[in-house]
Amino acid sequence: MPAASGPGDAVLRAPASPAPILAALINGVRGDTLAIADRGLHYGDGLFETISLRQGAPCLWSEHLARLRQGAERLAIPLPDSELLLRECRELARGVAAGVIKLMLTRGVGGRGYRPPRHPRPSRLLLLYPQPARLASASRAGVAVRWCETRLGENPRLAGIKHLNRLEQVLARAEWDPDAGADACAEGLMCDCRGRVIAGTMSNLFMYARGRLLTPRLDTCGVAGTARALVLRLAPTKGLPVAEVDLYPVDLGAADGLFLTNAVNGVWPIRRLGDQIFDVGRLPQALMAQFDAAIFAPLPE
Repeated sequence: MPAASGPGDAVLRAPASPAPILAALINGVRGDTLAIADRGLHYGDGLFETISLRQGAPCLWSEHLARLRQGAERLAIPLPDSELLLRECRELARGVAAGVIKLMLTRGVGGRGYRPPRHPRPSRLLLLYPQPARLASASRAGVAVRWCETRLGENPRLAGIKHLNRLEQVLARAEWDPDAGADACAEGLMCDCRGRVIAGTMSNLFMYARGRLLTPRLDTCGVAGTARALVLRLAPTKGLPVAEVDLYPVDLGAADGLFLTNAVNGVWPIRRLGDQIFDVGRLPQALMAQFDAAIFAPLPE
């Protein structure tokens, strides 16, 4: 959905090169320096959230905060006051019609070795990025998707949370060229070591079949996305049964339709997966419209 801009609002559009960091708050202070002994840098000992901005405010704030809180509890990292996080988020977002904030929480500075400090002093980083250029008509015409060779390892203690360790996604995303012509793949689907379909490299997957929605179970790996949570909440209001199940690649071939969700990109119907073509018009349009209206709704003052 295009962002409505008012007087003085800047719509931040990403250039073709990697998006620059436009502003940053590190522990509440404007700057660009993190202590070199921070455990987030040494061990990936932390969490992050990627939050869409519209009209100077975060979108899906409650969902992002809930996942951050769950991750902090799992990793035993003290969570900063939620009002403080929101206040800092609004400070960076002021005057921005459309953009992205990456919020990172690490365990903070620690000595050499894996053992965490007994009394950690967490570091919090909020980084402001431009609004990425959305694929032209992706939410209407759909996208092409491929299978990734890289598999996801299983660890129930980390499943669902968005921790800083993303090497599996990095390796998977390196498997294809995003500029390989007009029909280039926009995303890749990843399986776990048992062959179950889990998610895209940066998105969650939904399968629509015989009047109900199915999404991969994320009990041993994968990230439980905030946009995924929105679909799980909205589907019953449209009379759509929805279930988290084990899915395998062969199951997707029987789908009436497939789509991907992401807090920054919104919803991407899948028009092609490998060699198989899907009719995006067979997806539940009422749900898609309601999702599109809700995903980028800014948090009221």
